Amino acid sequence: MSNYGYKRTVVGAHYGLRDWLSQRVTAALMILFTLALLLQVVFSKGPVGYDLWAGIFAAQWMKFLTFSVIIALALHAWVGMRNIWMDYIKPVGLRLVLQVFTIVWLVGCAGWGFQVLWRL
Repeated sequence: MSNYGYKRTVVGAHYGLRDWLSQRVTAALMILFTLALLLQVVFSKGPVGYDLWAGIFAAQWMKFLTFSVIIALALHAWVGMRNIWMDYIKPVGLRLVLQVFTIVWLVGCAGWGFQVLWRL
């Protein structure tokens, strides 16, 4: 046992680096996906219409990648909105309600994206 006492953990203070890193990783994933999608559209033959978009998203790997980007977007939005609620909403009850609403909204949007991609 040390003579220095116990390590003090301040609740919420250790999120900074993890949040910063998750924002950068999810942003990089979304940028790469957007560039790949733009390249597919730009280098495709024929007019840009429903058939082209349906063809791009028909492959299982593209559906999986798109859903991964939807999850990354939801995580990216959650970190940002949670930080906004924590920084600017002082009443704890209201902050909790807004955070729960944000989580429900983001899960609903991700579920809707899943339904659209796999036509459920």
